[in-house]
Amino acid sequence: MLPPDNLPAVLAGPLLRRLEPRRLVLWLAGSRMLDLSLTLQWADQVLHIPLDQGQCQVVPIGRHAFVHLIDVPLDQALPQDVVIDYDLLVDGLGIAHWASHLVYGEALSPNFILHSRLHQLVHGSCRKPHHHADDGLLCVDRLLADARAPDERPALLIMSGDQVYADDVAGPMLRAIHALTARLGLFDEYLDGAVVDDSASLYGHRASYYHRADLLPALDSNETLRERFFGGVKKPIFTSSSADNHLVTFAEVMAMYLLVWSPTPWGLIAPQPPQLSAHDLARYARERLQIERFCSGLPGVARVLAHLSTLMIFDDHDITDDWNLSAQWEETAYGHPFSKRIIGNALLAYLLCQGWGNHPDAFAGLLQQTRSLAAAVHDNHLDATAQDALLAQLFNFQQWHYVLPTTPALIVLDTRTRRWRSEFTLKQPSGLLDWEALSELQQALLDHPSAIIVSPAPIFGVKLIETVQKVFSWCGHPLLVDAENWMAHRGAAQVILNIFRHSRTPGNYVILSGDVHYSFVYSVLIRHRNAGPRIWQITSSGIKNEFPPRLLEWFDRLNRWLYSPRSPLNGFTRRRTMQVVPYIPEHAEAGERLWNSAGIGQVFFNEQGQPDAIFQHNANGKPRTRMVAPEQ
Repeated sequence: MLPPDNLPAVLAGPLLRRLEPRRLVLWLAGSRMLDLSLTLQWADQVLHIPLDQGQCQVVPIGRHAFVHLIDVPLDQALPQDVVIDYDLLVDGLGIAHWASHLVYGEALSPNFILHSRLHQLVHGSCRKPHHHADDGLLCVDRLLADARAPDERPALLIMSGDQVYADDVAGPMLRAIHALTARLGLFDEYLDGAVVDDSASLYGHRASYYHRADLLPALDSNETLRERFFGGVKKPIFTSSSADNHLVTFAEVMAMYLLVWSPTPWGLIAPQPPQLSAHDLARYARERLQIERFCSGLPGVARVLAHLSTLMIFDDHDITDDWNLSAQWEETAYGHPFSKRIIGNALLAYLLCQGWGNHPDAFAGLLQQTRSLAAAVHDNHLDATAQDALLAQLFNFQQWHYVLPTTPALIVLDTRTRRWRSEFTLKQPSGLLDWEALSELQQALLDHPSAIIVSPAPIFGVKLIETVQKVFSWCGHPLLVDAENWMAHRGAAQVILNIFRHSRTPGNYVILSGDVHYSFVYSVLIRHRNAGPRIWQITSSGIKNEFPPRLLEWFDRLNRWLYSPRSPLNGFTRRRTMQVVPYIPEHAEAGERLWNSAGIGQVFFNEQGQPDAIFQHNANGKPRTRMVAPEQ
């Protein structure tokens, strides 16, 4: 193992984030504070840009780990629709020297294209490292490698949720996280309200592997565990059925990001199984095979992120399962210091690794407070009071959403933190956006001829599955079926549907979603209204996850029988004023509407912002699946 002074300079990145003709935003993680400069080259033009403190903010996350947030304003606009080569020089050495896996073929550096309009994009969600499916981001790697002209490359990669699974972690991945935490000296922290005093004690606890559910807040628990770990107070609700290795500390979540975005950290560690029971050891061995397959694809994943502007938004698993699902969940989860810290740590890691790159201007204050927290580290421990103060600011923050001034306009929704809570029963699911957020959405849409809306959960979902969720909610058990859909809350459902009917909102809507672990496309029309609008619900999920196939087959079949376009049951849904018509997957069996294959979605747009062609690329190597519009 390399001694600390021989660590590679760059641990992960660069990731291309929000790119505009007059502004370039990139993300990088280094083992030290790096002396960086950026070179841009196109046609006969070369531009050298030293990156000083004004253009590169550095946030330490450990003794040998520093996040570099690069934000470069440009006096002269870069050209559009042409290939622009770029290089990040570290101590005078370019990317091909310190990360040769990031370049294609004989190229000397990565490149990007600033497209004048969103002619096509790729999108997906739900990338779970230890799922048996192949990684859908490798489909994008093949697309980029095969592209021969600028217009053959997507304009954006949209990742619409669950980029990491903080609540569902394989044993070998958690072991790698702890090895990397030690290798890089990631910051420790004190833990209030748990059986252990600090993070180091947590890592060495006998329940740290495969038994963290015993340490975590949970919906159902016996009194012995409650008194032992939470002093007899009511335990907050953590609902994940796979919380055996739920991440807890800020260091754990940051290490996870490094390990899922880059192959480099894996070369710095050699994790071995901890002491486990025979049952857990067998599970560890099975999971290790999947993690090894996942790691083999990381060079291609990192290559994609270095070539394609990538925008992100969180969903629940980026933080924890059923995050803010109901008012009761919020009341209990934020009412205990330990569960509050768990949620806050994941949200702070999201800020640094995902949120900032979407819209840097919104995070100036939070970023300064984060740097102050890192500067106050003593004995490699974060100051608990300062950490809690920062997390409190994160919980109150309301600018995770963002809008891109593209053609068509791209609006990315935060459907997790600005929820419309039930006024009658705390157990009932909250609306995915509250009234104020929905009003802001309507204002953002006014007078645009077309718009792309990114909603992590589909606005127009599978009616049968939503009905099942509604039944469980009526019975007081929404957490058992993840009853999170736009139609679950009367107020949110009515307002979002009214926005679509507003005469000054766009005539063409494309809604990009994920979350559900299967893919589908719906065409939606307002009944008895010839003037529009036209709506397309395009769902692609998961990147590396799938729905149980037999169960989805039955859901698909029953949904076709019970909720066909002419079914009278549609009259009992909140969407009864709209006609929802499913597209047909090209390679589907007779009647199939839901496509169950890990991969990535691809959408081509015409000049009016309408989808010209919709594909689902299959990670298993099968031909891409075209979603075919039904005959009208």
